[in-house]
Amino acid sequence: MPDTTGTTQHAPHPATAATAGRWTLDPASSSVDFRCGSFWGMETVKGTFKEISGDGEVLSGGGAQGTLTIQAASLDSAHAKRDAHLRTDDFFDVDNHPQVVFTARSVSPAGSDSVEVAGDLTVRGITHPLTFTARISDATPEAATLTAEVPISRSTYAMTWNKWGMVKDRATIAVTARFVHQG
Repeated sequence: MPDTTGTTQHAPHPATAATAGRWTLDPASSSVDFRCGSFWGMETVKGTFKEISGDGEVLSGGGAQGTLTIQAASLDSAHAKRDAHLRTDDFFDVDNHPQVVFTARSVSPAGSDSVEVAGDLTVRGITHPLTFTARISDATPEAATLTAEVPISRSTYAMTWNKWGMVKDRATIAVTARFVHQG
């Protein structure tokens, strides 16, 4: 039956429907990928981090906070020699900094199916604030998936190796994070 009252009913924001409490990342349904232009812009290096974990807390009212942890040595660009170089101190320096960590200080509803995420990204022991918009999908009171593409500057995190200008400074991190309620 059509609404004849003249009022518009809006569905609740997916973030406000989430059950308050502890949430955990489902690594089997999540991914963290990267891409960076190289070889003077003629090729894009792509890869994925195979080992990720995370947890957080959804607050009553839909806000949230949490942590996403990436094992830096788990990166895979489908080229063993390149992966070995990416693990050295020219890039991720995994011997001294085995984890890349994003700590979300706040996750707040923004738009009809998005959240604004504000936090800190730590790479190679260097921490800088990072804010981005993530889209929410497959949201229920017990689970939700966040997706985002986040541009970063490699040099911000002391990844300045660039023999003959082969590697662009700008990289993109693509995140799909499926969280499930733990109670």
